Amino acid sequence: MKVNALLSMIKAKKIYGKIPDEVTHIEVDSRKITPSSVFVASVGYTVDSHRFIPNVIQQGCKVIVVNQYQPDVSEDVLQIVVKDTLKVASIFAQAIYNFPSKQLTTYGVTGTNGKTSVATMIHQLHRALNISAAYLGTNGFQINENSAKGTNSTPETITLNHYINEALQHNVKAMSMEVSSHGLALGRTNGVHFNVAIFTNLTQDHLDFHGTMERYGFHKSLLFAGLGHDFENPSYAVVNGDDPYSKEINLATPREVITYGIHEAVDFKALDIQESLSGTTFKLDTPEGVFDVESPYLGLFNVYNLTSAICALWTQGHALNDLVKVTKQLGAVEGRLEVLDRNLPIDLIIDYAHTPDGMNKLIDAVQPFVKGKLIFLVGMAGERDLTKTPEMGAIACRADYVIFTPDNPANDNPKKLTDALESGATHQNYISFEDRAEGIRHAIEVSEPGDMVVLASKGREPYQIMKNYVKVPHRDDLIGLEAAYKKYGKTES
Repeated sequence: MKVNALLSMIKAKKIYGKIPDEVTHIEVDSRKITPSSVFVASVGYTVDSHRFIPNVIQQGCKVIVVNQYQPDVSEDVLQIVVKDTLKVASIFAQAIYNFPSKQLTTYGVTGTNGKTSVATMIHQLHRALNISAAYLGTNGFQINENSAKGTNSTPETITLNHYINEALQHNVKAMSMEVSSHGLALGRTNGVHFNVAIFTNLTQDHLDFHGTMERYGFHKSLLFAGLGHDFENPSYAVVNGDDPYSKEINLATPREVITYGIHEAVDFKALDIQESLSGTTFKLDTPEGVFDVESPYLGLFNVYNLTSAICALWTQGHALNDLVKVTKQLGAVEGRLEVLDRNLPIDLIIDYAHTPDGMNKLIDAVQPFVKGKLIFLVGMAGERDLTKTPEMGAIACRADYVIFTPDNPANDNPKKLTDALESGATHQNYISFEDRAEGIRHAIEVSEPGDMVVLASKGREPYQIMKNYVKVPHRDDLIGLEAAYKKYGKTES
């Protein structure tokens, strides 16, 4: 990419130093800089990366984007001084990688709950139709069946464009990604072209970041407003018509809104829902008629999730007959209402539910299949909005026996988190552990054959965030299975 062409894309700027001919790469991570890179410095929550400028210059970098002039930088290095370095990073990344999201079909999924499940189902539907596809979100980055773990649901803007560009290099035709409210508020998806934006639901979460529910909802709606007014290139909003916030999404977007749900008058409506612990069947009433759907997923919320995924692919020209034929082939969504080892004498389930709404839906989903006691473990995250915590404690007490633990306590006292959960308890049949792993082992220890043990709030997240934000390896599923095999033995299937 010619550097002069990049410079022409930004009006409000000051430039200092020598302008090189071209660059091929852009980074916010100083450790990944090469002589042909643009380095974008920014002031983050904990780190001001302007302090790494001497390092990147030592690595050969010739172009830096900064928010103020750096007097100690050689005139051989081009300084581009702008007000908002990360916004400029989005613009430059799009140009350097030739607007990668426009070269494939891109699906963005937002909402309080269900982002991972819907984005994964979209990915799996494409694969079942033999279409090369990629997924990006909480469970990492996946191209077809090859996956790697990630960090944020929606990575910062340059990393996001790296992923999209990598997908293109592997001839991917469709990419589904989770779009978090944090990512939207921080502009991480700026410039990404979405063919379809999907809204799952809006319930209380992340008020430590957004401040109010109104602000939280506004940030979600940015995805739909961002679909734009270029009607020569169609884009669609796929929206949960049973959620009250769907009306605000409809106002926010200039695009056609396709609704789905169970209760309201919607375009795609699930009817005659039949559930079992091994899956769900339902009829799907659509603009093209009624179709029988066989799903491997449990819970009404997964009826919503799968319906939204089917609807999203339908907007892109995929036949409903073909889509409903392959739904029964779909695999588990990692860490989402996942039954671990069906050969155990207990039903051991992990899930990511960490909000009142998510917990209620999780218990609703599993309760009809509890044969003995329902043992429910849930954690509260540190340095987050604690106003929802007593309600979480009360909802957990829908179970027969409850275990409260911290979840990524960070710099909060773990006891503060478990005390907040206990404050909402509606019965006395609970216990708290400041160590989550100890709580999981206790859940298995008190179980008996026929019981159901649900480990909520982390799914397969592979760490605990501890003091000073140190990530300590941790897996609910592995800890739970180890304890279960120790108590009950392991039976080969």
